[in-house]
Amino acid sequence: MNLFKVTSENKLERVEHRKLPKEDLLEGWLVDNPEFLGLDLLIIGRQVITDFAGRIDILAMDSKGDLTIIELKRDRTPRDIVGQVLDYASWVSGMSTERVHDVAAEYLHRPLKEVFSQKFGMDPPKDLNSTLNMVIVASELDESSRRIVEYLARAHGVSINTRFFNTFDCGGTQFVGADWLMDQEEVEARAERKKRPEWTGFWYVNVDDSEHHRWEDCRKCGFLAAGGGRVYSDALLRLAVGDRVFAYQKKAGYVGFGTVTRTVAPAKDLVVDGKGLCDCASQSALDHDSEDPDIRDYAVGIEWKKTFSISEAKSFPGIFANPNVVCKLGDQRTVEFLRKVFLEGPA
Repeated sequence: MNLFKVTSENKLERVEHRKLPKEDLLEGWLVDNPEFLGLDLLIIGRQVITDFAGRIDILAMDSKGDLTIIELKRDRTPRDIVGQVLDYASWVSGMSTERVHDVAAEYLHRPLKEVFSQKFGMDPPKDLNSTLNMVIVASELDESSRRIVEYLARAHGVSINTRFFNTFDCGGTQFVGADWLMDQEEVEARAERKKRPEWTGFWYVNVDDSEHHRWEDCRKCGFLAAGGGRVYSDALLRLAVGDRVFAYQKKAGYVGFGTVTRTVAPAKDLVVDGKGLCDCASQSALDHDSEDPDIRDYAVGIEWKKTFSISEAKSFPGIFANPNVVCKLGDQRTVEFLRKVFLEGPA
């Protein structure tokens, strides 16, 4: 990784690499800022002692209740760190849901359910640790170790990847940059295909009910929207015309089923049934920051087949829920329930 500064003369000036004085600093940064990994994680353990006296640098959990082992290379040889993380994985993969709660409570000093709800906006799944992810954090790996990591991920569907980091110094100011060895979404998707049921063909979409996104507007005008940042609005790019979606309202339940009729566009430009969404939505709720492409609202058109008000939302204990704006719906129990409620039989 190379970093360049653009000078006042519009020339590129190389920023010099600097070795991190203490790799322990990196562990602290990761605990305080897990987004450095590019993953949405809740840290639930640090220096976790295994039953065979090993110490896992960082243990984290995602919104699906799956665990991620994060190991720093430190002064271990590349091959040693690959073997070490696999050894830890053999222990973590056998942790029961109860054990996960205990480990998390010891580190968080609060019940996992409470912290998980604050982080992800929902209760943790009933069953935790169904899929395990491994991330090695290093400034470099030798070619042999890279091949081992890539082989495990690509040939055997093991969710293992390396997050490389580099530190730089520019006029006394330090910078840290990071990148993946492999595309992390592909690594996780490949691992899920190994362990989880095939995709049902339905999409899960989170719907908001706030100042800017009112569920009743979505029902009336035929759309779904997201905004406030590209990390949210870009999720709508996954939806294509004809896709079937179930809409979920946070902590309430499922409120709608429909088919995508228009692909994503700025909300102010999307026209459904001859009407602009900003004219249709109450008080032009979708028209905020319309000239800022990064934070304005984007929307997709939806032909709703069946909807309910939020007070009538449909749910059951353990139903699939996820904080992502859009994701594939694969939980069979949830799909069977939704078919009965929204489709009145097999679709």
